[in-house]
Amino acid sequence: MRIALDAMGGDHAPKEIVKGALLAAEELQVEIILIGDKEVIENELNGHNADGLITIKHTSEVIGMDEHPATAVRKKRDSSIVVGAGLVKQGEADAVISAGNTGAAMAASLFALGRIKSIERPAISTVIPTAQGAMVLLDAGANVDCKPKHLQQFAVMGSVYAEKILGKTNPRVGLVNIGSEEGKGNELTQSVYPMLKDSQPLNFAGNVEGRELVLGDVDVAVCDGFVGNVILKTIEGCGMALMGMVKQGLQPLAEQLGPEQVFGSLAELKERMDYSTYGGAPLLGLNGVSIISHGSSNAHAIKNAVRVAKESVDKNLVAAIADNIGLMSKEE
Repeated sequence: MRIALDAMGGDHAPKEIVKGALLAAEELQVEIILIGDKEVIENELNGHNADGLITIKHTSEVIGMDEHPATAVRKKRDSSIVVGAGLVKQGEADAVISAGNTGAAMAASLFALGRIKSIERPAISTVIPTAQGAMVLLDAGANVDCKPKHLQQFAVMGSVYAEKILGKTNPRVGLVNIGSEEGKGNELTQSVYPMLKDSQPLNFAGNVEGRELVLGDVDVAVCDGFVGNVILKTIEGCGMALMGMVKQGLQPLAEQLGPEQVFGSLAELKERMDYSTYGGAPLLGLNGVSIISHGSSNAHAIKNAVRVAKESVDKNLVAAIADNIGLMSKEE
């Protein structure tokens, strides 16, 4: 299996990207194609290539984090983001990963790979830690304005992802809303509710409020990209603040008993709440595997993004989504 990895994208590129690639190649035994400035990447590799599993695809351009996505993708055809998506289209790679400009990564993947038949809008699918394990949230920012049909398709794609990648049996799908009653919400949520209720074999659990998301009441939470991105960033911020407050509160005890004894037990909790544990967010609905990683991804996050890409390819995620969307289209 070959994974195309944008070596130039992200706040800590190329250093952390290359380190993550080496970790992934060694632990997951997949071939990584590092895309970007060859000389810069070779300096970071410093002679390491994970037993031949690391190769380099030279590109002469980089799309900056502040550039307009569509314009940059059109003008910078030899950028690491654009070339990476092209490798998947040409069959030279099985998946592409980028921690760079999110909009550009989405645009490049959409232009190169296209959408699965009948899919109207691809969605960013993010894994969120909850009290009962992991939950899939989508859309997490790809589509700020959505129609009921889009959310219905998000629900199907999220359900397939939760089952195939997270191992959830008959995943519970919830519609993010301001109340649990069927008539609650705005025009969008009120319109899509009956559509989700009638979508078979979707296991629709009804509306889900914000506080219920982190409690793990559902396995898949569906919303438009505006709401989803706010939820994602809020949970990230709350997790960071909570860990900081807990650490500060335990500091006096740590001074008495020793930091390892006190803070050691928090390591597992920190791991569960750390975004890098979950690696990257698949752009579901594309006719290929494209993973969007956090802009501040470290080596650990990149390694896990490769793991997510590998699992998506191994378990034929794209074909499974296409089959389920096809069945829903036939019912209509």
